[in-house]
Amino acid sequence: MNLPPLAAFRFFNTAAQTQSFVKAAQQLHVTHGAVSRQVRLLEETIGVELFERRNRAIFLNHAGRLLFNVTGPLFEQLEGAVYRLQQEVQNQVLVVSCEPTIAMKWLIPRLPDFHKACPHVQVQLLTAGGPIDFARSGANLAIRRDDFHWDATVHTVTICEEWIGPVCIPAKAADGLQGACLLRSKTRPLAWDNWLRLAEMGVPHSSRVDYEHFYLCIQAALAGLGIGMASFLMVQDELASGQLSAPFGFIQDGSTYCLLSPRPFESCANSMAFKTWLTQAMSVCSPHIAPQPLTAAVAIDP
Repeated sequence: MNLPPLAAFRFFNTAAQTQSFVKAAQQLHVTHGAVSRQVRLLEETIGVELFERRNRAIFLNHAGRLLFNVTGPLFEQLEGAVYRLQQEVQNQVLVVSCEPTIAMKWLIPRLPDFHKACPHVQVQLLTAGGPIDFARSGANLAIRRDDFHWDATVHTVTICEEWIGPVCIPAKAADGLQGACLLRSKTRPLAWDNWLRLAEMGVPHSSRVDYEHFYLCIQAALAGLGIGMASFLMVQDELASGQLSAPFGFIQDGSTYCLLSPRPFESCANSMAFKTWLTQAMSVCSPHIAPQPLTAAVAIDP
């Protein structure tokens, strides 16, 4: 026996629940006529009327009640199964908000390692920095530098210290800062000033170029356009490959990178897995290049 289309059963089931074609149409977001036609199609296909139609009202007859006793539980089970399937898929997606440069220069190149460790978890990246509204962004976790205040309800774990230092192509490493072009980022405008203060160095006679983001400064440094101030985390791979050099080493600036969550990490297995992997991966992100003596690097302005 060939069964009628599933849509016809769905329209019938909703009409049987509401005892009204009009209310069924409202629930299904279709017209009253569409519900009536689908129910009539079902009746014609099986050869049995399912409703008594009196004075523009409908009432389930004996046949209709028998069928509704089957379709009611059937559609409840079907909806429940679809919901569970959707939840399983959603539960395997971990939405991580990350500062753009960290995402581009550190996290994305290492995500294959996370996927090997947790192949069932799909990481979806959102690039953003500063304060985050977890509810609005839809993020499960956020990687941030602690340069702003977050609410006490946010759960945090420190993942690494921040180390900063000038970087350039190896051919420029011996030239020093005097007369150099200093590449500055608008997203961290005080990075050079902080490093000069921590290094106890005067302001060099130099030119400057401002870029919108840290990653643009790094790309400019890679292109030989000047000396950029960078986080070790952001240039770790370029230093290892020899594309960039850090002639003065790196200095801790007192800030840290943290993993933020709106809920306890332990409440979500995927968040815990990412937290464990991230803290382990970042535990090796301290500079391999020891800071060099800085006293004669730049002439101090009188």
